[in-house]
Amino acid sequence: MEHQRLRRLLAAVDFSPVSGRVLDTAAELARSLGAKLWLIHVAAPEPDFVGYGPGPQTVRDQRAEELHEKHRELQEEATRLRSAGLEVTALLVQGPTVEKLLEEIESLEIDLLVVGSHGHGRLYDVLLGSTSDGLLRRSKRPVLVVPSLS
Repeated sequence: MEHQRLRRLLAAVDFSPVSGRVLDTAAELARSLGAKLWLIHVAAPEPDFVGYGPGPQTVRDQRAEELHEKHRELQEEATRLRSAGLEVTALLVQGPTVEKLLEEIESLEIDLLVVGSHGHGRLYDVLLGSTSDGLLRRSKRPVLVVPSLS
């Protein structure tokens, strides 16, 4: 079996406390492997409002402002990593997290996904599910899970 070189890494950023560790880990791997790094933030899908179509204008404006802010933060991280000599592209997409990440892994032909674990308990994971668990079960590519420190 031929060894596959890791050339394309994807770091999932959710702006939680573990995100810094995810970025540091992915950047270190990209640097040591000479790999290209994508940063991705998956924003929640647009809420549907019964009787309002896409939603009241004030809600749409607030949502647009939130997305703009997340995009700005993600671009700042990409710029910081580029200034450290890495080849980095930042992406902001909307939709169900696990499904969107799996789509991007395939679309970008990613060799390794780096995600964070929030360290929630079993009850939380049973009730709400775990993104990292869903990715570990469904991804056809390797997934590195960076634990939270809490």
